[in-house]
Amino acid sequence: MKEEKENPHKVEVLWRPEYGRHMLEGTPGKPYCGALQGLEQLQKNMTLRRNAVQSFLQSHERIGSLTVFPRLGCKECTHPSHPTNGPVALSDFLPDTIINPHFRFSTLTANIRTRRGSKVDINVPMFKDTNTPAFFEQEAATSTSPGSQGRPYNIHMDAMGFGMGCCCLQCTFQCCNITEARYFYDQLAVLCPIMLALTAAAPVYRGYLADIDVRWTVISQSVDDRTRAERGEIPFYNPAPGASNEGTDPVNGWGKQRIDKSRYDSIDCYISNDAMLKPEYNDIPLVMDEHACEVLMKNGVDELLSRHIAHLFIREPLVIYGDKIEIDDSQASDHFENIQSTNWQTVRFKPPPPGSPIGWRVEFRPMEIQITDFENAAFVVFIVLLTRVISSFDLNFYIPLSKVDENMKRAHNRGAVTDERFYFRKNISKDKDDAPGQSVEDEYTTRTINEIMNGTQDGFQGLIPLMHMYLDSVSMDVESRTIVNRYLSLISKRASGELMTCASWMRHFISHHPDYKQDSVVSDSIQYDLLETIEALNAGKVQIPEMFGKETVC
Repeated sequence: MKEEKENPHKVEVLWRPEYGRHMLEGTPGKPYCGALQGLEQLQKNMTLRRNAVQSFLQSHERIGSLTVFPRLGCKECTHPSHPTNGPVALSDFLPDTIINPHFRFSTLTANIRTRRGSKVDINVPMFKDTNTPAFFEQEAATSTSPGSQGRPYNIHMDAMGFGMGCCCLQCTFQCCNITEARYFYDQLAVLCPIMLALTAAAPVYRGYLADIDVRWTVISQSVDDRTRAERGEIPFYNPAPGASNEGTDPVNGWGKQRIDKSRYDSIDCYISNDAMLKPEYNDIPLVMDEHACEVLMKNGVDELLSRHIAHLFIREPLVIYGDKIEIDDSQASDHFENIQSTNWQTVRFKPPPPGSPIGWRVEFRPMEIQITDFENAAFVVFIVLLTRVISSFDLNFYIPLSKVDENMKRAHNRGAVTDERFYFRKNISKDKDDAPGQSVEDEYTTRTINEIMNGTQDGFQGLIPLMHMYLDSVSMDVESRTIVNRYLSLISKRASGELMTCASWMRHFISHHPDYKQDSVVSDSIQYDLLETIEALNAGKVQIPEMFGKETVC
């Protein structure tokens, strides 16, 4: 960050603090240009970032790209060790010292807990192995959250750090204009569950093997600031004099309306003004701030976009700086960004900042970070090419949003990339009209991720073959095309099950470790050997053919 301040126009990497002290956010020093020839620079820049961090570490320390630290929340999971039950998170498992010292992060943590009226209550299913007990004795001895009581085969977590302590792989794209940004927002939203499952890399929480492979629900639960009334558990509190408030109180009954999702979740409405968007696709009841929607529409914003913005404003600010309270909203967007930036949805529609040359952007947020730069570059390049293919071939991925939500649930399941079927359109070509009178329900079917990515024998072409068609039609040098082909081959084989996802390989490694007792417990020794193997892979000392085949990744 010092280099950025001294030479902002030539810096190759931008660093930003993240929620956990053990985390860093790294991005390229400046956006990549639109030319396909620049795609081979992605992996080089990722490796540059890894090496830059490593240069500041001691000889026995290593930087790793893990979605979740397997034993985060276990006894002495930090070095040095610190006591739990700190005043910020009140966690039975995580010390407050794991939170980044910048006051934004501790304020977020405390305000989520305070607004909710209790600690966050995170629960994920435990993988039931042959020797896994329904309840672990240490769970009953340490947990003070009532939500965890009486749940067999359950992994309980009680702090924001378990979710916001996860790492991910996000991509932001600048679009030609607002119309293209709205179109990409909708089309990419449908792909979020597919890419979440395909990048699965988080099968362990608090030292236990879980029966899920991805992080999303953990983060969603970790920042869920809805009161009990907003969650539909009790009536809303009525402050009017003499009002009957039986069964509720000012804290747990706070709020105005039932809110069905955490502020970290999938989107609730499509926003494109393209003719492909049928009203039937927006089939989820949209909770929104009616007044905000009315103001926007009166000032010339169309109904779809007004409803999207008004939906964001059902949330209250979680943290605000004192010098940003009284500002001129016609000159600065800080108030909007305060709400926008804490609506953590699968895709994010990003208007241009006032007075900035930056244009309309879309952020793609679901992917899990991978253990090597090769994989991370492969998935970023895949999403870049996906946007090119969507635009060049006028693709149509629309299905009802309720089916996208169902896909998100399925994406969490263990082995979802090969074992689950996902709702997807039968015909994704905009040029091929659906049959006259065809119902929306007839427009989609269920497909495996292999079919979605690699195509089927009944005529569904698949996304990766479409990408090769696109690449064949554009000018691209041999070196860049060779690298891109390697990336697409990796993703194609992971989709087909020929190669393992990160999550599947980690499960295999753990279950075959000599210290594993078939009881779902990931011990210190197992974690150490897992991380040592990942480090050796990144150093080029070992290869993992189950994940990469014959590919040399470092």
